[in-house]
Amino acid sequence: MTSNDPLLQPYQLKHLTLKNRIMSTAHEPAYSEGGMPTDRYRLYHREKAKGGIALTMTAGSAIVSADSPPAFGNLHAYRDEIVPWLKKLADDCHEFGAAVMIQLTHLGRRTGWNKGDWLPVLAPSPIREPAHRAFPKAAEDWDIERIIGDFAAAAQRMQAAGLDGIEIEAYGHLTDGFWSPATNRRDDEFGGSLENRMRFSMMVTEAIRKAVGRDFIVGMRMVADEDWEKGLSREEGVEIARRLVASGNVDFLNIIRGHIDSDAALNNVIPIQGMASAPHLDFAGEVRAATKFPVFHAARIADVATARHAIAEGKLDMVGMTRAHIADPHIVNKVMSGQEANIRPCVGATYCLDRIYEGGEALCIHNAATGREAEMPHRIERATASRKAVVIGAGPAGLEAARVLAERGHKVDVLEASSKAGGQVNLLTRNPRRKEMIGIIDWRLAELERLSVTIHYDVYAGADDVLAFEPDLVIVATGGIAQSPELESGDNLVTSSWDILAGAVKPEGQVLLYDDNGGHPGMSAAEVIANGGAELELVSPERFFAPEMGGMNHVPYAKTFAEKNVRVTINTRLKSVRRDGNALVAVLGSDFSEETQWERRVSQVVVEHGTVANDELYLELKASSRNLGAVDYPALIARRSPLPVKNEAGSFDLIRIGDAIASRNIHAAIYDALRYCSLL
Repeated sequence: MTSNDPLLQPYQLKHLTLKNRIMSTAHEPAYSEGGMPTDRYRLYHREKAKGGIALTMTAGSAIVSADSPPAFGNLHAYRDEIVPWLKKLADDCHEFGAAVMIQLTHLGRRTGWNKGDWLPVLAPSPIREPAHRAFPKAAEDWDIERIIGDFAAAAQRMQAAGLDGIEIEAYGHLTDGFWSPATNRRDDEFGGSLENRMRFSMMVTEAIRKAVGRDFIVGMRMVADEDWEKGLSREEGVEIARRLVASGNVDFLNIIRGHIDSDAALNNVIPIQGMASAPHLDFAGEVRAATKFPVFHAARIADVATARHAIAEGKLDMVGMTRAHIADPHIVNKVMSGQEANIRPCVGATYCLDRIYEGGEALCIHNAATGREAEMPHRIERATASRKAVVIGAGPAGLEAARVLAERGHKVDVLEASSKAGGQVNLLTRNPRRKEMIGIIDWRLAELERLSVTIHYDVYAGADDVLAFEPDLVIVATGGIAQSPELESGDNLVTSSWDILAGAVKPEGQVLLYDDNGGHPGMSAAEVIANGGAELELVSPERFFAPEMGGMNHVPYAKTFAEKNVRVTINTRLKSVRRDGNALVAVLGSDFSEETQWERRVSQVVVEHGTVANDELYLELKASSRNLGAVDYPALIARRSPLPVKNEAGSFDLIRIGDAIASRNIHAAIYDALRYCSLL
């Protein structure tokens, strides 16, 4: 089929024909095992190839030297053992017509000395990177010589593995560390003038080109403007791009704008929800115009319309939709088949990136199959027999359960107590910065409409309401209810974070927010309170606040707290609350000293302590079910039917999912729904 869609036009990069203009740029999902891209890593990229993508770029980045310790699950490109693993990955992706490349790097100062083989971290100059905290040594002549050789050897391994090309990482790592005045204070032939600061990167690309020949594709993912007063300027960055092109040793440029040495800086390079869409797209287009050379780019290009604009207007040659493909790896096939409206949206939650550091693996907040391709399906297969199912609750868990069951071919009815779907998502989107999260709900509602699933609103279901449908399967997704921490006294004097987010209680005066959950609910309430003009103190018993939330999502909260002069107190526990006239007195204490207590006189005390399971209906139905609510966990993990028969007289199977079990998060709720319902 031919198409006039700019995104579906092929692109010729030297000898390589890329079948469309959509790519996934290099990123490290941390799925590796011992530095090798084993089956989990391979299947993750295979799914994107299966979904129609033209180019999937692996690794972010693969390290070329042993003294570049893996900071976040990096692949080990300096080991020969990687070749067969990458060959298997490349062969799998080539089967679906997708090209495969890999990003190579020496991390320079962007790592830690106490990882890997505990070798010293190095950089052009001994300037510490705040994010990874190592104090590097200045690279010596013998370091430079061996690392150049390591780059060339790693490139040969990638060529031997049958990859279609490589790109050199040059933003925040060693290569561009030589470029930037902020990180290069050398007074030898590698410092000072732009020619000197480019010397290392020129030597690397020359060595790589000599090692792999002219026919192997070599690109550079490069910062062309650090957007930093003491860093690399736009003028010098564009000049570096021109000189790289003139050298003849690179075949494409993948453009970045910004610096990444701190969480706040990284957020401007990789924006999250509440931030501008595609903020660096025009700049990438300017570099393309200045160099007249193939330019790739990715930075929060989350929707097909923006990607199409980037290609149609000649800003890019290949457009990266990286986080978008974590949410839905089948974007291209859906565009090609006229199902663009069915693409699962990236909502910008950036759970994927934060999870790498906090949990050691990239996961999408609302696609539980991503990263679990060996066990979880992206496309739901129909069951051998149809069942009649009732799902109670239309939050993320309930809607996902209904979607999966309907895709399986079951007849599904959803009962929802309120007048609208969404559950706790409706609360968190009351924070204007997080309004995109409603996409989690809207996409599922659209899918349920497509699948002819009926949602019965304003039904506060009891057992009789459920049984009236004569179900064979009942999914309880009734969520949780806000709970308060255990206090010595004053439970009746506190306000929940839910009341703040819902607008039921207006924050005013001096507010103390006590958060011992450590995730988004407390932080969102704090942000709303601060932006509402109240004077806020955030108190946490943790050694740092919001430990359940990663660095990317930490930034906008911390920005608000700084701008609104929010006081943050850690290592402190709320003991009790009492009334004193028109004020409240919060009594605080420390886990580290039983004798120490102090008081705060405030207008309001707001608390966040997660949820308690809303399990009344589940307990009411349990005795009548076939499985008595029991789950065979070994069978569930092994992907077999997980519901044992414990009551022959029971007429239905019963499962509860999400916060109806215990307080967790959106991903856990959706994963529950997918892993259970795809087996039923």
